[in-house]
Amino acid sequence: MLPGFAMNPDTLAKDWSLPYARPDWQASWLKHRSRAVLFDLDGTLLDTSPDLGGAANAMRRARGMPPLSIDELRPYCSHGARGMILKALEVGHEEPGYEALRQEFLNYYEQRLCEETAFLPGLDKVIHEIEQAGMAWGVVTNKFARFTEPLLKTMNLRSRMAVCISGDSAAYPKPHPAPMQMALEQLGLPAQAVVYLGDDRRDVISGFHAGCFTMAIAMTPVELGPLPHDWGADALATNASEIMALLGLNS
Repeated sequence: MLPGFAMNPDTLAKDWSLPYARPDWQASWLKHRSRAVLFDLDGTLLDTSPDLGGAANAMRRARGMPPLSIDELRPYCSHGARGMILKALEVGHEEPGYEALRQEFLNYYEQRLCEETAFLPGLDKVIHEIEQAGMAWGVVTNKFARFTEPLLKTMNLRSRMAVCISGDSAAYPKPHPAPMQMALEQLGLPAQAVVYLGDDRRDVISGFHAGCFTMAIAMTPVELGPLPHDWGADALATNASEIMALLGLNS
């Protein structure tokens, strides 16, 4: 196991100072001739909640429990298996038996990886406009490659991306900046030529400490931790039109 994966990524946040917004981020980003936009995956680019929720409900059914609605489960999706297990079974990551439950959840999820997953509203158009503008784009996610790669291929996105960093690509997951630093190295761009979009405070911490500009995405409810406007991101967007306006794209 890589060194960072013995820990809950949420606990790694204490190792990094809190991000803060930089009012001149757009001007600084736009001055770069070559620029890129990177996305977190779950809850930022794609709505994976129906399939993550389906796996959580499979665990509940196996225990004789009634299913929860996807709307009940969606706010926990950005926290992956931990969030799903916490909501579905009320078991935290620190409790005995959690690891077995995590493996069970991941096995269920792998069986229905892309049955109902879809773009967040308008994010397919955002990607199109980024490509039309001649900018590179990619994904930096804490989802492990065994899920990320087949999911993106099924969505016909993988071949369009300049970079894809999964949760087990670098030695540490977000909020550590290592995944973002790996993406920057593969892009061959300076940090301030990149904007990173994410729907979790960990995304903002990781992007900020890698030197990138950050955009908090608030298109789905947040149940755990501080609210998006308290993450210290350079910008906040609640829909695809706001994302495109902030990135200077046609809408």
